[in-house]
This record gives sequence, structure tokens and C-alpha cells, in this order.
Amino acid sequence: MVCKGGNYPLKHEKLAVMEYQLTLSEEKTYQFSQCDKAFSHNSSINTHQETHTEEKPYQCSQCDKAFLQNGHLITHKKTHTAEKPYQCSECDKAYLLNNHFIKHQQTHNVEKPYQCKKCDKVFSLTVHLREHQRMHAGERPYQCSQCNKAFFQYGHLVTHQNTHTGKKPYQCSQCDKAFSHNNSFIIHKRTHTGEKPYKCSQCDMGFMRNGHLISHQKTHTGEKLYQCSQCDKAFSHKSNLRVHQKTHTGEKPYQCSQCDKACSQNISLIIHKRTHTGEKPYQCNQCDKAFSFKCAHIKHQITHTGEKPYQCSQCDKVFSQKSGLKRHQIIHTGEKPYQCSQCDKAFSLNSLLIRHKKTHTGEKLYQCSQCDKAFLQKHNLRVHLRAHTGEKPHQCNQCDKAFSKKSCLKRHHITHTREKP
Repeated sequence: MVCKGGNYPLKHEKLAVMEYQLTLSEEKTYQFSQCDKAFSHNSSINTHQETHTEEKPYQCSQCDKAFLQNGHLITHKKTHTAEKPYQCSECDKAYLLNNHFIKHQQTHNVEKPYQCKKCDKVFSLTVHLREHQRMHAGERPYQCSQCNKAFFQYGHLVTHQNTHTGKKPYQCSQCDKAFSHNNSFIIHKRTHTGEKPYKCSQCDMGFMRNGHLISHQKTHTGEKLYQCSQCDKAFSHKSNLRVHQKTHTGEKPYQCSQCDKACSQNISLIIHKRTHTGEKPYQCNQCDKAFSFKCAHIKHQITHTGEKPYQCSQCDKVFSQKSGLKRHQIIHTGEKPYQCSQCDKAFSLNSLLIRHKKTHTGEKLYQCSQCDKAFLQKHNLRVHLRAHTGEKPHQCNQCDKAFSKKSCLKRHHITHTREKP
């Protein structure tokens, strides 16, 4: 067991605790004349005397704070880097300051007689138990003075107030992002390192956030605690229920500033804005493709693995995506829910209906750049362009002939088999 801050062996950790306890018991013989404080060492009086003057010569270059001592400035600067060199060897907590680290270590050796009646958590102090019980009771005594949000812990209120001031002291050294909360900064750094410390015990998936792991685990249990009061739908996560409820109210409070699109969720607006900016934050690590949307990135990655986990229950076809399986299953049911409003034709897929509607409007969006022909569908333009390029991708496996169209290859096959394909 080692301390990550300086690779101190465990015996040095214990020595530090003993030294700390010794300072508490030392006699304080040096009395300061300007206040009632007393000190064990004469040198400490000189250091303390500076607190009675207003001079603070050590200024932080990243914020407006100033300090009496250079050591305090060095310690403060770590709050901007989120460096926490003192790692507990018995749990995953880490600390900026050594004295906080030492105090924390003592919690592992302290008896915890105060048990929460609603869960199995135990605490060494009644004040910690009371603070924890607020979570169960829904009590939030710490109210933000600038908005109506309230919190059950004072530290959470302090963190929240940064959202009003716009202060973002935690700067990432690997990109230009900055954060108002240390926890958000720590999680962000995992996007650079790829670290996923939260592992699912039922499969091999890992997650950057504990909340994501908890959400994922419900996919194994099928648990859906959150029931919509207006329909029969139920959800595993409360956030999904809140989003769903807006489909009943039609509420779309998030308006795009560049077009007339409005969204029911802020995240949906952020994703939509990428259609204007062209931002593609999801980069494939196996090729040079990048994507605006995470779901598109995940779907693309399957093309590298060749994985097809979605099996049709009525035939032997398999698919890489669930949406592909759903489209295929309509073949078995014969369902055609997409009806053309201008004729009696109906289609199994909405995309087929959209394509069909162009036959009524005469719209031909896809213009050949080498002649005056235009096409309703992009696929037909691609096939047509082969007439200009001479490309013949469809090769006969029984002779050396090749064709620009798949239909031409099928007709050619008849000459070998004398059968209808």
C-alpha cells in the first residue's frame, strides 16, 4: 500500500499520523501579544503575525486570490489543476492537503455506531447521519439566492453557485475545455485517458461515471420503476420519464438561434446545432471517419467488427443494428403503415414513402454533373455515373464478364444456368 502523492510506504503514513497527533498534545508556551493565540514554536509566532497585516504578496496568476505565504499559494494552485496527490490506500478517496488526508485515514479506524434506518449506511458522527437522512427525506435546506434550486449539502450549493458566476477554475491541460466543478473535470479527463473505472459485474462493459453504470445495470434486470401517468409506458430512468412526458404536453422550450427548430431537451438542441456547425466530436479509432452523433458512431464501429447480434426469429437473417432487424421483420408481417396521401399506395418504411412522393411532384434532386440527366434517388445517380466512368463493379463468378448494374449481372447468370434467377 502506497501514497500516490510521493510513493510513501504505509509505515510513513502511520508516522505522519503519529506526528500530527503529537502536535495536538504539544505544550503551547509562546503567547502572541496581539490576540489570544499561543504556539509551540517561536517561529510560528512570526508566521502568525503576518495575518494581522493586510499585506498578501503572493498573488495567484489564475484568479484574484492572494496569500501571506508562498506555501499557501502553491497549495492553492493545485485547486486549478485538480491535483490530489494524497491517495487513501484503503478506499478511492484522494486529497489536496496532507492534513485532510491524515484526518480521512482516521475515519477507517473509527467506530461507526450511527446506522441509517432506511439503508445499510453507518456513520461515525450524528451530524453525518443527519446530513445523509436529508437525502431520504428530500429535505434541501441550502437554497441558492439567485435561483430556486436547493441542496441537502452545503458543498453542493457552493459548487452550484459557480454556474451563476461563470467561474471555471478547472482547466484541462490536453484541450481548451474548462469546468466550474472539480468532479466534472475529473470525469472529463477520462475522455482523454479512456479510463472506465465503473465495471458491470454481469458483462464486460465499463463506464466513466457511476451513474451510467447504475443506468446500464437496469438493462440486465429489466426494471422499470417510472410509470407515465398519461399512458402505459414505463421507464428505467426518471430522466427518460420526464423527457417522455413532454410528448404529452408538446413542450419544446429549447429554441435554435439559427433556425426555427425547437427541442424538448437541451441535449437535443446541442446535438441539433451540430448540423449548423458541422462539428463531429465522435472520431472512429480504426479509420478517419467522424460523426456528429454518438449513436451513429456506435453503429459505424460495428462495421469494423462484423458483429451482427440481432437475429430474426422467423428466418436465419442477422443484422448489425436493431433498426435493421425491425425493418426486416415487416417483410414477415406484411404491415405497410405508411400511406401515400395522393394515391392508394402504402409502404413498410417511411423512407420508401418519402421516395415515392417525389414521383408525384416530379422532383429530381440528383443532377448528373457530366450530362443533363437528373434522378429521384441518389442510388440511381450513382449507377448512372458508371456509364461515364466505365466502372463495372458486378463481376460474374463463372466467366470474366462484368456489369455496371446488378440487374444486368442477374440476367447474364441465366446464360450459364438456363434458369430464371
